[in-house]
Amino acid sequence: MLQPTPPPYDPLEWETLPLEERGRLACQSWAVQGYGTPPLIYLVYLAKIGLYILGWALFCTLSPSLGSLGEISTWWLEPVAFQKAILWSMLFEVLGLGCGSGPLTGRYVPPVGGFLYFLRPGTTKLPGLAGLPIVGGMRRTWLDAGLYAALLGLLGAGLVADAPTDVHFVPLAILIPVLWCFDRTIFLALRSEHYWVTVVVFVVAGDWIAGAKAVQLALWFWAGVSKLNHHFPTVVCVMMSNSPWTRFEWLRKLAYRNYPEDLRPSRFATLMGHAGTALELGVPLVLGFAVGETGLIVGMVLMLFLHVYITSNVPMGVPLEWNVMVVYGAFALFWAHPDVSAFDVGSVPLGVFLLVMLVGLPLLGNLMPHRLSFLLSMRYYAGNWAYSAFMFKGDAADKLSKLTKSTPWIYEQLDRFYEHSVSVGLVSKVLAFRMMHLHGRALAQLIPKAVERFDEYQYMDGEIVAGAVLGWNFGDGHLHDERLIAAMQAQCGFEPGELRCILVESQPLGGDGQAYRIIDAATGEIERGHVSIESMRARQPWSAL
Repeated sequence: MLQPTPPPYDPLEWETLPLEERGRLACQSWAVQGYGTPPLIYLVYLAKIGLYILGWALFCTLSPSLGSLGEISTWWLEPVAFQKAILWSMLFEVLGLGCGSGPLTGRYVPPVGGFLYFLRPGTTKLPGLAGLPIVGGMRRTWLDAGLYAALLGLLGAGLVADAPTDVHFVPLAILIPVLWCFDRTIFLALRSEHYWVTVVVFVVAGDWIAGAKAVQLALWFWAGVSKLNHHFPTVVCVMMSNSPWTRFEWLRKLAYRNYPEDLRPSRFATLMGHAGTALELGVPLVLGFAVGETGLIVGMVLMLFLHVYITSNVPMGVPLEWNVMVVYGAFALFWAHPDVSAFDVGSVPLGVFLLVMLVGLPLLGNLMPHRLSFLLSMRYYAGNWAYSAFMFKGDAADKLSKLTKSTPWIYEQLDRFYEHSVSVGLVSKVLAFRMMHLHGRALAQLIPKAVERFDEYQYMDGEIVAGAVLGWNFGDGHLHDERLIAAMQAQCGFEPGELRCILVESQPLGGDGQAYRIIDAATGEIERGHVSIESMRARQPWSAL
């Protein structure tokens, strides 16, 4: 129950092979084994969901208007219960307990970052207003830690109150954008595109149900729009190969054209991708315009099918509690208040705010993804993400010890549990995870441009690096771009050639490719260019041609 599935190759020998051979072996292994996660880990994530739900329920019992835990069936859809669910979800996420936690995100000891970094002066941060006095430094100060502690206090006060009011919501609505000025990581970890926007709705709207519904509809709609490209079928392949429910090799092979030679998505995987996109677009259309009980029931069934499928597959990044919150929101808002229209927000200021946050920013993020986080763009699990690859020459990764952080380097974490060869085998799957996605096929072409001798470098995905250095990451490549490289260089002092990074941007909606940059941490940009989506679709994940 605690042993990962070993890959069908010697991990230590694998480390010495050429890039293309490494990629081929790792990708073929992923196709039938996934990450190789020990079965017990899935049970731990399931238990965490249970504790998340229990924590919300216990905070709700502190409200006299609701009732005891034994009476939950009578109050679980009450407005106060929904408001406490929003506050509890914010607290859960910003503590580091939700998205980006545990082994499926490269966190073993400790399994969370979050508060271990955000309360600790000296840790690395990425301010929204970089370079400005007081707020714009690259290392966390006592003021940064104090503001984060104040955030925790405000969330806790709202949760223990009889019923949260503007006394709790107004300070949160103000403080969270201020925190963005100091540290973008905390702002994103809060899942602000969902929870903060909803808190503002609580403040501005007298009857806030309509505004909260609008937020939910936008989450589904833009998630569907983000999948109107060729990326999502490869996401289906990667997720199906790693799902705890599809552990039979023959079933996982159905996702590929001709395992092991051709690991491009099969017709089955492509149809699954199209069906998922249609479902994600269909849910907001049905729930947003449903007339009568039948339409409402159809919308709720579609919604449940969507989120149960996502959550049961335990996707990498583990946005599990967030999916539970979205399901609960559908019941608390749409099922409990079918007579309220999401388009009747009731005030011009709120309408303008929601147009900016729910239409303007996601549209901007889809058309110009380099301008905005994929979270604010609501491009959830589309496979079309900005990402990066960090390559440390020799033992250059040891220089990360100069950073103030609470998480050891991933090999140090894994070596506490396993022999080093097992650790290398697990980390080899990280390369496979990236290459198996359509956007990751650029690596076979770009790595030789970045380094002359790949065998002299230790490859690490930017997600793992950002998780160790910043304390949180959840698929946002903008948290491990030039700004993180500069912060690391200022503290670690890499020599020229010791750290080379490949930064690949998302494909714009309607665009034909993805922009890339190659950076040397010491000397700056080496090259920039553009990779074609069509050329990547035509080749195997590990092939440069």
